[in-house]
Amino acid sequence: MDFLTQPITIAEWTAEVRRSGGSVGFVPTMGALHEGHLDLLHRAKAVHAKVGCSIFVNPLQFSDPNDLKHYPRQLERDRALLEKAGCDVLFAPEKEAIFADFRPTVYALGGLDAHWEGPSRPGHFQGVVNVVERLFHYVRPNEAFFGEKDRQQLALLRYIARSERWPERVTGCPTVRATDGLALSSRNARLNPEERKQAAVLHRALKAAAALAFREPVEKARQAGLDAIATEASVVVDYFGIADHETLEPLTTWGERDKAVALVAAQVGPVRLIDNVTLQR
Repeated sequence: MDFLTQPITIAEWTAEVRRSGGSVGFVPTMGALHEGHLDLLHRAKAVHAKVGCSIFVNPLQFSDPNDLKHYPRQLERDRALLEKAGCDVLFAPEKEAIFADFRPTVYALGGLDAHWEGPSRPGHFQGVVNVVERLFHYVRPNEAFFGEKDRQQLALLRYIARSERWPERVTGCPTVRATDGLALSSRNARLNPEERKQAAVLHRALKAAAALAFREPVEKARQAGLDAIATEASVVVDYFGIADHETLEPLTTWGERDKAVALVAAQVGPVRLIDNVTLQR
């Protein structure tokens, strides 16, 4: 597996793949890799001749400096995992390289940041889109793969890809979970054993809401989720809501739609965790 740190070298690698008639799949990450990341890699390998992965802890998307400081970093372990999984190239740029001659763009996000993570993390999504644009600018993949755990991020990137006419396809992939339902996340590594056990309540809450979806009023389904979280007194809810499947606008009634999404964010010990599930009629 090639290990690249400079944008010009990843651009040359992609160009060579394309000259040989191949396509490039791409998995952008912030490192501290887990089975969810590797699942994205395997999905990319199933449809593309070559697959690259990036590791870059993006400072633009952290509104809390303490969260940035403590975000897990384990580059050599990650590199070994990717090599074993069959990744063709690892792009791990330094901040100075990725931001060379960089001028942030303020993107029109179509209101997709008006709820949920948007108010809780001001500037977060602008930071995400700006860095994804930089990565796409240098890597030029045919298709990029993102996990559905970050449902709002995925919706925003799809929206921007359409509105800005990015040539890259943005593909969402199912959330990979532990046996107790907890969505795999790099931040889980910061939980102690008791906190890790408590964190599983987030998925139980989503399942409680899903059990009532389209059968009971929206508010009753939402309250079922909140009641489930309340069984773990140390878990502090930021939000638990039910939204339109596409726009992520909060719902008060089910209407004629066949799908919706339940979303949750909560503080568990030292970390803030997010999760979501699709609700089906």
